[in-house]
Amino acid sequence: MSAKKILVLNGPNLNLLGKREPAVYGRQTLEDICALITARAKERGLQCDFYQSNSEGALIDKIHTVLDGYDGCVFNAGAYTHYSYALRDAIASVEKPFIEVHMSNVHKREEFRRHSVLSPVCAGVIAGFGADSYLLALDALQGILDKQERQI
Repeated sequence: MSAKKILVLNGPNLNLLGKREPAVYGRQTLEDICALITARAKERGLQCDFYQSNSEGALIDKIHTVLDGYDGCVFNAGAYTHYSYALRDAIASVEKPFIEVHMSNVHKREEFRRHSVLSPVCAGVIAGFGADSYLLALDALQGILDKQERQI
């Protein structure tokens, strides 16, 4: 059995982690978080690829690669979470499990952040645990993939 291949996808402004609103997002950089994910993936026998873009179209193009290139995706869409029907439709078209991730607890923040147009097409949502949100999402995604494999 080959290792499950996971895409970890990050949207706008996440390239500024560590500098951007450290009281909300912490001091870890996106590179730091990717290193944590890589270590967890290795422990779990998973292979992870990483991609970040501030461009909605580039994110859509990358989502399309999940169809034939990945078993699932961990996705922090940033602000696009709240209004990008194009990202929502891209996720729905792939028909692979996506876990929506937020480092902050979006339900304790501004009203506009409390609604996600992506959640209805994602397998689950993890929010509010800082960088650990990604690790929890990776664990959840592996659980979904393992369950799917047992059902085959």
